[in-house]
Amino acid sequence: MPVSRRHFLQVGSLGASLTLSDYLRFAHAENQSDNGRSAVLVFLGGGPSHQDTFDMKPQAPAEYRGLFSPIPTSVPGVGICEHLPKLARRANQYAIVRGITHSLADHGLGTRYLMTGNLPTPVVDYPMYGSVVSKEFPATPDLPSFVSIERPVEGPGYLGAEYGPLSTGEKPRYGQPFRVRGITLDGTMTLGRYRKRRQLVEDIDTAFAEYEELDESVRSLDRFSDQAYQIISSTKARSAFDLTLEKEQEVDRFGRHEFGQSMLLTTRLIEAGVRFVTVLLEGWDTHQDNFNQLGRELLPNFDQSLTAMLDRLKEQGRLASTSVLVTGEFGRTPKVNRNAGRDHWARAMCSLMAGGSVQAGQVIGATDDKAEGPIGDGFTPDDLAASFFQNIGIDPRTEYNANVGRPITLVRDGSTIPGLLS
Repeated sequence: MPVSRRHFLQVGSLGASLTLSDYLRFAHAENQSDNGRSAVLVFLGGGPSHQDTFDMKPQAPAEYRGLFSPIPTSVPGVGICEHLPKLARRANQYAIVRGITHSLADHGLGTRYLMTGNLPTPVVDYPMYGSVVSKEFPATPDLPSFVSIERPVEGPGYLGAEYGPLSTGEKPRYGQPFRVRGITLDGTMTLGRYRKRRQLVEDIDTAFAEYEELDESVRSLDRFSDQAYQIISSTKARSAFDLTLEKEQEVDRFGRHEFGQSMLLTTRLIEAGVRFVTVLLEGWDTHQDNFNQLGRELLPNFDQSLTAMLDRLKEQGRLASTSVLVTGEFGRTPKVNRNAGRDHWARAMCSLMAGGSVQAGQVIGATDDKAEGPIGDGFTPDDLAASFFQNIGIDPRTEYNANVGRPITLVRDGSTIPGLLS
């Protein structure tokens, strides 16, 4: 339950002398229900082509099947794209969900839908996955609970800015010192530079009267200032963000490209105790030259880096406690257009899930012979979200109080996909 000011005063009556930061830590400890889980969202921004990746149609006419061929995987009877050979060999580590369907073939609306599991509405601003996890399972005080590499995909919605991600501001690049929200992690940043900003937090401590009534922007200001300070003052946090600590062979395993370095950072953050990490792999909006873009760079990089993360989590015994979701905002048109590309198509798409209680090594759902739509009812983004939350350890029927005058159900219309979780 929330820690009220009344409870705060009771603590004070016991002789405790708490600053605001002490109080926040106390409140988090009271609210924390730690199930030992963490999660990773790999978002393929732009809308990946389902029929050129994990839902191929080799028997369809040429203008539908495209230029790629399927290859067999480690799961009998299941084939995926020839440009995903490493993932093909590890098909027993993840589940493919085909036949996901919705009607929002717009990048902004589609992204909002897939990142929250709720159909966008002007009435309710739903929170993205990581914000919910940040609220339910906060990390230790010296680590952010929720990190979004480069930028946030969506916002914290009705949960408030205090549950938004710590966005790094940029992606890591091999051979260059990495920066987190303007903080250089190459040893040149001194604590003195941040002490003036830290003083602002202390001023808020001194002026504390009714924390639970503070404006949201003040609470988020305190939180982000505090996290910035913690990153440069905490050995644990600095180490988590410092890719120079990795051996060269591990860098090579993930890939020296931007996505590889982002996935390596994601893995390090999970290992350190961050609860939720979002990493972006963009460039999938292939209205033209679809096959060259996919075959030359996007698919090989994705194949290498996702495989490396799954392998490392498994080697360290963390895959069982880390829920992984790989998705875009929609699929692409079944028929190749005149520019050798595929356009937006929300009626059919596919996603991957791994880790936690996922029953890996299977395909759930199906699309018709041209990948135009699901066979049967298919699954909605709401169903995918309900499954993802359930796998993390959060009941998708959880209710939160919001500013709309009534409790809001976390995933209002979705149900856990049958057979996906054990």
